[in-house]
Amino acid sequence: MPESERLSQIMRKREKGASPGSVGPIRQGPRPLALHLGTAALTWLSSRAALPLSIGGSLPWKKELAAAGAELRTELARADPEALAKALEREVRQRLDRFMSAVERYRHHPYRRTLPDPPLLWQEGTTRVLDFGAAVPAAAPTALFVPSLVNRSYILDLSPGTSFLRWLAGQGVRPLLVDWGRPGEVERGFGLSDYIAGRLASAIDVAARAAGPVALVGYCMGGNLALAAALRRQDQVTALGLLAVPWDFHAERPEFGRMVAAAAGPMLDLADRFGELSTEVIQALFYCLDPYLAPRKFLRFAEFEPGSDRDLAFVALEDWLNDGVPLAARVARECLAGWYGENTPGRGLWRVAGEIVDPGAWPGPALVMVPAQDRIVPPASAEALARLVPRADVLHPAAGHIGMMVSGVAETAVWRPLRDWLLANSRHVPRSAPTKPAGSRAKPRGRRQRAKRD
Repeated sequence: MPESERLSQIMRKREKGASPGSVGPIRQGPRPLALHLGTAALTWLSSRAALPLSIGGSLPWKKELAAAGAELRTELARADPEALAKALEREVRQRLDRFMSAVERYRHHPYRRTLPDPPLLWQEGTTRVLDFGAAVPAAAPTALFVPSLVNRSYILDLSPGTSFLRWLAGQGVRPLLVDWGRPGEVERGFGLSDYIAGRLASAIDVAARAAGPVALVGYCMGGNLALAAALRRQDQVTALGLLAVPWDFHAERPEFGRMVAAAAGPMLDLADRFGELSTEVIQALFYCLDPYLAPRKFLRFAEFEPGSDRDLAFVALEDWLNDGVPLAARVARECLAGWYGENTPGRGLWRVAGEIVDPGAWPGPALVMVPAQDRIVPPASAEALARLVPRADVLHPAAGHIGMMVSGVAETAVWRPLRDWLLANSRHVPRSAPTKPAGSRAKPRGRRQRAKRD
């Protein structure tokens, strides 16, 4: 029986009164739940107070919305005041009801991710390397993927129909995945240097012993880690992929970066005491990027047919979003105070194990993907990195930060171009064959292009 049909049956049984406990525990999300619920309620309920201000012309509008605001005021003035107030009250209550119902439907949804992990290639502490290409021919090129430290790595293996790494394994590339896991007792004492010069460098060594020199591909924050590690392992890394990687944290909204650092200050002091910055605090910082995102997307979710493909895709992605992990205290301080507050990467001041991380020192082929619709990493931030990498091919896929890996356009806009680039630039080199020293590579020359759809 197809998964969508099975879950549709469960949803129908639940609607008839079946116990939700039979399909798993109630979800905690969307996290932080109180913040999302409060934002929705206060925003819509405040419409009552805003109505007379709108009619009277005393409600301030942004400059770009002033004309639309004036037109709205004219239309409101023509309406019957009593009928308008009643219509507004109905709309507020309906939106709150739809939003709350959608949240509850998500929290009790029967979907659970059941994809088994691929074979384990290596583990140290909570850090693992998973081999998605164990069955791929030995001559295939190998790519080691590095995700962010704050989100689970399975965004690259989300569900049976939306798994970039399983798809890539069927395309002639052997994908390996670094899975950081939740910081344990040892990892809570880590800084970025421990992760990069320690764990990630070891993972590269293991991958190179298993398959020869590899391509290294970093996604989001994982791209910062991958770049720094590639510079330290140039003899074992044949090519470098950087997907939606932030670099200049003050490129578009420097005040936002400083605000994040300032707001996180007291939380970082607490993190120093407990050894980690909690997931709830990290989720609250993501909330600041777009406070109204949760109301918008859950109102859309309310329209999806239970058990439909859209319904299941929404829940699978939302589960991943709410399955974040804490950051080790020193890592949190380096990222929030150093990256966001002081913009150390963008100013050329970020150091790993005492050495400056210089993108211009990477001598090999590189691919920098800058999603055109990214709201998490502003395109200007990632473009700053692209300008610094000498031999970078630059693509601008028409996708968002997360959508570049899991949306309906992901395969065409990102998966296929990345596959083609890996096949062209990460040729398999047997371990017995000598590799060229970094200094013998051709003189860098940048290239820039747009992603093409197949």
